[in-house]
Amino acid sequence: MRLVRYQQRQHAEFGAITEDGQIQSFGEDFCLAEFLSGNSFDFSAKPSVAINSVTLLAPIPSPQKIICVGKNYPDHAREMGGEPPVIPVVFNKFPTAINDPNATIQLPSISTKVDFEAELVVVIGRGGQDISIEDASQSIFGYCCGNDISARDWQKEKPGGQWLLGKTFDGFAPIGPFVRTADEVDAGNLNIQLRLNGEVMQSSNTRHFIFPIDYLVSHISQFCTLHPGDLIFTGTPAGVGAGRNPQVFLKPEDELEVKIEGLGELKNRLR
Repeated sequence: MRLVRYQQRQHAEFGAITEDGQIQSFGEDFCLAEFLSGNSFDFSAKPSVAINSVTLLAPIPSPQKIICVGKNYPDHAREMGGEPPVIPVVFNKFPTAINDPNATIQLPSISTKVDFEAELVVVIGRGGQDISIEDASQSIFGYCCGNDISARDWQKEKPGGQWLLGKTFDGFAPIGPFVRTADEVDAGNLNIQLRLNGEVMQSSNTRHFIFPIDYLVSHISQFCTLHPGDLIFTGTPAGVGAGRNPQVFLKPEDELEVKIEGLGELKNRLR
């Protein structure tokens, strides 16, 4: 299943993309948290709309937690001047960072070094606490594309190392365009790519993860309870702007495209 959230006539609804390019609406009685948790929901008699007649929105609009993993590809760890970590590097974004799959990203007036990071995003389903590696897959609902937009000057150059502030400006976490259920995704072997103004900047595969997804879910759940709809950004491969010589940072009217095999594409413009 491909879960979407869409807007039609100023009204946001959830639905599923059908094989013929329609969206079958889940209706007004749909509860996202219960659905992600695994509760059954009969939407067979609900109406459908053409996907090209609606605006796609972030499929998970208000996650309780956005958890991010840094340096989860060896080549990215090295391009940023370090060795691959021995335990996951974990930080977070605020829910206000969530942005739509085709939305504009506002460049902050207080940053001049805004960067891009294509990432596979895990959408937690049932969740839990102290989840074993063996049981981790049962806690995952599905996967989607994500872009961990990052203000490097705030992340790395301010006193104390302001990772949270550098990562969590409003709109710095576009996700979507849909969430594909875990049963349809081989998350450990997906091609991932980011293009800037049509030029390929990042190209890799999730098989290069230092810490695989089941390990990450288990590890994070030792520190905090994972709830339905929580998101885990799983890290970005090499090719980010800050790792280049010369460095490349985003400017107004730039266009970013994130594409992950089987998970669609994000297309965001900067302003």
